[in-house]
Amino acid sequence: MMDSISSSASTIAPRFRCFDPTTSKPPAAKHRPFSVSKDGVVESSPQVADRKIVEGDDGYVLEDVPHLSDYIPDLPIYPNPLQDNPAYSVVKQNFVNEDDTISEKVVVHKDSPRETHFRRAGARQKVYFEADDVRPCIVTCGGLCPGVNTVIREIVYGLHHMYGISSVLGIEGGYSGFYARNTICLTPKVVNDIHKRGGTILGTSREGHITSKIVDSIQDRGINQVYIIGGHGTQTEASVIYEEIRRRGLKVAVVGIPKAIDNDIPVIDKSFGFDTAVEEAQRAISAAHVESESHENGIGIVKLMGRYSGFIAMYATLASRDVDCCLIPESPFYLEGPGGLFQYMERRLKEHGHMVIVISEGAGHELMHSMDETDATGNKLFHDVGLWISQKIKDHFAKQRKMTINLKYIDPTYMICAVRSNASDNVYCSLLAQNAVHGAMAGYTGFTVGPVHGKHAYIPFYRITERHHEVVITDRMWARLLSSTNQPSFMDVKEVTADDTEEKQ
Repeated sequence: MMDSISSSASTIAPRFRCFDPTTSKPPAAKHRPFSVSKDGVVESSPQVADRKIVEGDDGYVLEDVPHLSDYIPDLPIYPNPLQDNPAYSVVKQNFVNEDDTISEKVVVHKDSPRETHFRRAGARQKVYFEADDVRPCIVTCGGLCPGVNTVIREIVYGLHHMYGISSVLGIEGGYSGFYARNTICLTPKVVNDIHKRGGTILGTSREGHITSKIVDSIQDRGINQVYIIGGHGTQTEASVIYEEIRRRGLKVAVVGIPKAIDNDIPVIDKSFGFDTAVEEAQRAISAAHVESESHENGIGIVKLMGRYSGFIAMYATLASRDVDCCLIPESPFYLEGPGGLFQYMERRLKEHGHMVIVISEGAGHELMHSMDETDATGNKLFHDVGLWISQKIKDHFAKQRKMTINLKYIDPTYMICAVRSNASDNVYCSLLAQNAVHGAMAGYTGFTVGPVHGKHAYIPFYRITERHHEVVITDRMWARLLSSTNQPSFMDVKEVTADDTEEKQ
């Protein structure tokens, strides 16, 4: 919370005042319409609201988030009750300056343009909702992730203790719960201990997104704040809900809280649950190490989450130091031939007698001829890469007949997803939830909240949904991993063969 209301290290916009909905009309925005395709890619469309782009001196660009006053004129404004909250009486600056923005790019040269910024998150002096009129709801969608219950708890507590809102509507079973399931009345007493449990007390689903039915339910129930907790697909669907609400002219703030255990949400520093996942993965890696070390030519294989992004595998490998090879989706590999995985395994087993391999669930699928099927949110369905590579390794060494191996395969995926969040993620979830509440009360809508270089910001949905955040294998962090494991970089076999020929000559 202190992070969201401290004033240091924020960026002040040059020579112009960003749009302050409490005092002025919005500035003219660049017309950059967008829509979301089935696979989650943002595309051009004349039927969707324009992006809010504010430009300043020296290449400064603010990618602003929508505000209720953009499409509803003459909204009443109220003083923020936080100014009389005794908990904040010692804080020097309760409210965020409307000109505060967060730079997307932190490393610059002296002559670099200032480039893209986002609106800084936090409490505003004026709010667009009175406590007695607020009818908020929370929905959780997609797979399980450590910290979901903490986010639910902190939204409820934030609305109650900061803004005097007594109860929140909990939507059961994901998006379909808006029109097909019961609801739960969430009060501070109800959610008091839920952060000590894994999963989500609201239940979840990847199915049931029917925009018209969801918005009909929101309108019929009188809901005016919607907090949506979910990953890439869920945030894409949240943006569609926001667009329909805007089309109908409803005074409803739609706020996304990004949930992606494998850390594949772009722009923000990391997703909640990621730290817990890396920590819990250590148990599986340690078990694989013990098993492999205890047998002659022992091989331990651990499959971790990461369909498109190998962050969990990479960070778990670096944290463990017991891993001999890490395979992720961003770094293609091959099995046979010079510089391939099998050659490296043979050498490693001869030198040390055992080894541990960590593999992301999305790695190696170009070798497996994966299915073209997708789940309800558009995620591609993959074969189990752990079972596949285990069998390939067994077949290779059986064919070679030079070495008898003892292979153990561990898949801790659902054990990790279902645990409660650790201390670091609990703090992070609290900041996300409280800043989400501040944004909704200030009248902002159609945004996701998250940290950008350590400072929380409000980010337009389209920036979250346009791509996946992936490991950059030309970056220093991947180089650190290669240095730690001593694994090959798995360049193309032709390049390796050419290098070997040159060396012999």
